[in-house]
Amino acid sequence: MSFLERPNPIISAPMAGASTPALAAAVSEAGGLGFLAAGYLSVDAMADEVTVYRSLTDAPVAINLFTPQTDRSLELGSRLDAYRAEVAETAGRYGVTPGDPSFDDDTFEGKVAWLVAHPVDVVTFTFGPVPPATVFRLQEVGTTVGFTVTSAHEAQQATGLGADFVVAQGCEAGGHRGTWHLSDRPNEMSALEVTAAAVDASGLPVIAAGGVDGPAAVRALLDAGAESVAVGTLFLAAEESKAPAAHQDALTSGAFTSATVTRAFSGRFARALVNDFVRAHDGHAPSAYPNVHHLTKPIRTAAASAGDPQAMALWAGSGHAAATRRSAAEIVSALL
Repeated sequence: MSFLERPNPIISAPMAGASTPALAAAVSEAGGLGFLAAGYLSVDAMADEVTVYRSLTDAPVAINLFTPQTDRSLELGSRLDAYRAEVAETAGRYGVTPGDPSFDDDTFEGKVAWLVAHPVDVVTFTFGPVPPATVFRLQEVGTTVGFTVTSAHEAQQATGLGADFVVAQGCEAGGHRGTWHLSDRPNEMSALEVTAAAVDASGLPVIAAGGVDGPAAVRALLDAGAESVAVGTLFLAAEESKAPAAHQDALTSGAFTSATVTRAFSGRFARALVNDFVRAHDGHAPSAYPNVHHLTKPIRTAAASAGDPQAMALWAGSGHAAATRRSAAEIVSALL
């Protein structure tokens, strides 16, 4: 049976820094499917999350990895230095200094090796292609493999790499855009449009993602050809989420009304609520990921610890006004 053949079509999107085994398991136990997020985790921490998830549910194990990016440290070194100097004043207000804008591959090969040795049901890749051999290694041990795509062209490329399914991400999605090239401008296609395009271009099962705020949005995406619908922002506010309290408050309080797509926090385009950090630094960060992520992390962490949303990356999809602080099971129920 396909992992998509669940009692209901709701999937909790993998949200690095916010998803937990408890959140994923709660969605799965409610009849949907919860994704674990391996981004920013060590191999051991990823393994621990899989173990905890399996102790909470018998549902399929689904996990997302970040595709390694091109190292632009030398090419954009002077711009990284300039951005580090620019955000130093903001950092000082929180008693920290900007981080080292270094490059890493998020221990990608180590994670793949662990997942080959300890197979799970589903693995997805976000931020671009991986070698076909990587796809094959996972499929050979029984894992279903998918890619996040933002266009028909990316869906076709995923098919060529041997993908079993794709996740069609529309412009309404909160957090990082899944564009396949670091410097690509984010697409302006809606989730409905990307879903229909991915269905036509790939011929593969499609999970739709972006801006889901209620049952009408879920139904519209299913009618567009999706087999399941991934929801992110609403689950950020779930009781089982580990998103900082200040982030959850920002989503649910109504105090933040506008959002934008910015590279200010990570060097990759991502959709966030507009706060003081965005107003001060939007448009200034170079296209270098994860370098800028590491550079701003001490600031974001200190702001979260202080309960101050003005220097946090307040990831939010277009449906964020519908977010409420309640259990994941209640969120699933309200979407059906």
